[in-house]
Amino acid sequence: MSIPTVHVVDDDALFRTATARVLRASGYQVILYETGEQLLQKYPGDALGCILLDFRMSSLDGLELQGRLRQMDSILPIIFLTGHGDIPTSVKAIKAGAEDFLSKPVSGQILLEAVERALARYGEQRNRRDTLDSLRALTSTLTARESQVFALVVRGRLNKQIAYELGTTERTIKAHRHAVMQKLKVKSLIEAVSIADRLGMPTNRD
Repeated sequence: MSIPTVHVVDDDALFRTATARVLRASGYQVILYETGEQLLQKYPGDALGCILLDFRMSSLDGLELQGRLRQMDSILPIIFLTGHGDIPTSVKAIKAGAEDFLSKPVSGQILLEAVERALARYGEQRNRRDTLDSLRALTSTLTARESQVFALVVRGRLNKQIAYELGTTERTIKAHRHAVMQKLKVKSLIEAVSIADRLGMPTNRD
């Protein structure tokens, strides 16, 4: 099993060093960055880990870096650390997807507990992304017409209604529907609707 990496982004050299010491003593790999730009230049991808991010930095601030990472579709959880915390700022950060918001100075125990929660969240995010990738791979095997049939089936349309809407026969729709179920590896309408829900498609549950 890979060792989690904690990416510490803070322009305070003493804080970076002290934080790295605590984290490494607990078995984590640690990479230090003086600025948000450095993290972006050496973007770690989505390998197991999380980000400890100083909110106020001289160049790219924490919220701006958070926004950049979201644009890159990063799933690395972010824990904000700041000596200038306030409620409106923390609310904004959490709404934007931050895992936690801690005020400096922070004890080693509180820091490590926050990192553990963040890594648990990473696991959830990773599983969710892997599941969606698998479902997208399945739906990509559908032909254009099968995709149309799938979209209408999960919205509760009957075969004869789909046939009328697509200008074809009910027998043809039954064949397409069978092919869709096979390609999506499902045996029931409920399972097909569940896939559509996860992919954000309109369904009969909406």
